[in-house]
Amino acid sequence: MRIGTLGAGTIAQAIARHAIRHGHEVVLSNSRGPASLAPLVTDLGARATAATPAEAAAADLVVLAVGWPQVPYVAAQLPPLNGTIVIDATNQFASLPPNAEIADLGDLTGSEYVASLLPGARVVKAFNALFAQYIAPDPRHEAGRQVLFLAGDDLDAKNTVKGLTSQFGFAPVDLGTLREGGRLIQLGGPLSGLHVLKQD
Repeated sequence: MRIGTLGAGTIAQAIARHAIRHGHEVVLSNSRGPASLAPLVTDLGARATAATPAEAAAADLVVLAVGWPQVPYVAAQLPPLNGTIVIDATNQFASLPPNAEIADLGDLTGSEYVASLLPGARVVKAFNALFAQYIAPDPRHEAGRQVLFLAGDDLDAKNTVKGLTSQFGFAPVDLGTLREGGRLIQLGGPLSGLHVLKQD
């Protein structure tokens, strides 16, 4: 699979390393341009390349992992994403810790808002509930596999993400729709920051 990242920070890099380790190609992008990613691409190896956000969004599956204030800006740069699976790994931080503030989206969940900016995309909420330091290592532990909560409105898209993340070693758990499941794992939800192992 060819996986594009919108953003190249710690979460995008953690997912990219899992993908490359399991034979996938990764196309990374950020706001500073492909040249700024040259050292990272060299570190990741032959299966990694750098591109513009629009080029990264042409991949088979796209990971959105940018700061919340950048989401509308990034979305505006993209071509139509008709049918593209987008893993939404963002959290709706209006301001970051230590003075953290959650963006007020009214009745919408964070991922419903993201989906509204990406018409045609099949958005799956995942990876946002885990700190990056728990995404990067091997998710297989002696006591079980790291649970990865996910939510989305498209069953086929969720099955694709479940298959990919299971390959990485995670134990994906489908919480339902972006509205119901997304509310459980977004900032302030009862499963946000909950690190759980599934016993196999």
